[in-house]
Amino acid sequence: MTSADADRPGLADADLPSLTASLDLPGLFDVHVHFMHPKVLAKVWTYFDSAGPLLGRPWPITYRGSDEERVAHLRDMGVRHFSALSYAHRPGVATFMNDWTLDFARRVPEALRSATFYPEPEAATYVPALVASGVEVFKAHLQVGDFAADDPLLDPVWGTLAESGTPVVLHAGSGPAPGTHTGPDGVARVLERFPGLRIVVAHLGMPEYEAFLDLADRFAEVRLDTTMVLVDFWEGSHELATALRPRLADLGDRVLFGTDYPNIPYAYAHQVEVLQRLDLGDDWLRRVLWHNGAALFGRES
Repeated sequence: MTSADADRPGLADADLPSLTASLDLPGLFDVHVHFMHPKVLAKVWTYFDSAGPLLGRPWPITYRGSDEERVAHLRDMGVRHFSALSYAHRPGVATFMNDWTLDFARRVPEALRSATFYPEPEAATYVPALVASGVEVFKAHLQVGDFAADDPLLDPVWGTLAESGTPVVLHAGSGPAPGTHTGPDGVARVLERFPGLRIVVAHLGMPEYEAFLDLADRFAEVRLDTTMVLVDFWEGSHELATALRPRLADLGDRVLFGTDYPNIPYAYAHQVEVLQRLDLGDDWLRRVLWHNGAALFGRES
């Protein structure tokens, strides 16, 4: 962040509706939001509060409160559509998580019908059933789940998702701390076998940005989300923005807005602000904040 950035008042959550109106957008489309069963979310927040080993630093969560309060805040900010991502961390829990998130989507019309999976024999049955039932997006987390993208048990899952065109938000990068199976190599092997797979690389693949951007160059259906990228919470965000700016400009049709709400240690609007700082023009910003997500999920209003 430059001295000029430091002196400039930050964008506030209350500013977002007027910002999107000035861009002639109906609102924001956030592909990386977490709503989970209350018991699961409580455990996630306990981990963040303890600055667990994958975090390595204090991580104060900005948005607590009930599901209803957090949905209301998204609506107040003009977030018209958002995912409700949960991620299975061990065998046998995906169905429990999916039942809750699908019920959440029935209650909250702005929420994408979201689900998760784990490399287990049952996934070959429940993932096709979920796709047939209308699930719009899946989430998988290689770091937390401690599994490889190219685990053989996931072959029928990737095949189903490639055939149906159902996107999967995949945390595959090694940030904030490396995992046994994180990084681009396993994802590349999956894409070589299933080149039509619509993977949304979470966090732009942090910190292996260039390698995941290279995968997007190679595979036309690979996308990346902006979640927690370039924010002031990380050291060197300004230098990173300078390095990534040309690549993000070139891939403007496949960069999706994401935030990690509510589990973020700063204001939601800051994620929009850092995209503005890239100064890639209003057309690029429109695509990232709304049009790319709306096109991918077929929700144009």
